[in-house]
Amino acid sequence: MLKIFIDTEFTDFTDTHLISIGLAAESGEEFYAEAPYPAHACSPFVREVVIPLLGQIPHSACEADDLRSRLLTWLKLVRPRNIDIEICFDYQTDWDLFARALDSQIPEWCHPRLISYGINELLRYEFHQKNNLPEHHALYDAQANRYAFREYPPANS
Repeated sequence: MLKIFIDTEFTDFTDTHLISIGLAAESGEEFYAEAPYPAHACSPFVREVVIPLLGQIPHSACEADDLRSRLLTWLKLVRPRNIDIEICFDYQTDWDLFARALDSQIPEWCHPRLISYGINELLRYEFHQKNNLPEHHALYDAQANRYAFREYPPANS
């Protein structure tokens, strides 16, 4: 199975609207899009930290109607030889917003996988530092998760 690491930025924990979505495949391909969002729903943290990071990647702004088709097209293009894909997320809201971006019509070959247990936080920090990339940018955080994820064997019962 191909692992694709996902991260999202969103307005607030209580009034959650997607702002941006980043995906980083273990094979190297990447996807990033910024969606329209209600500015009034943004928390002070989002206004101060997340919003200033938008607009750094050319051609990433997209209308809500276009996001679903862009995302599906990219997933189909990176999917090797009809192999299933694991959408790896470290926070449940990332999966929820991914599903919402696809109008809850998730392809049967996309499987959710919570990977927070496998993220090495030191490696995540190292990724941001050595690449001089800020945290709380959906693509950079997805890349950091790809870099910092370590597959551990199941714990013995």
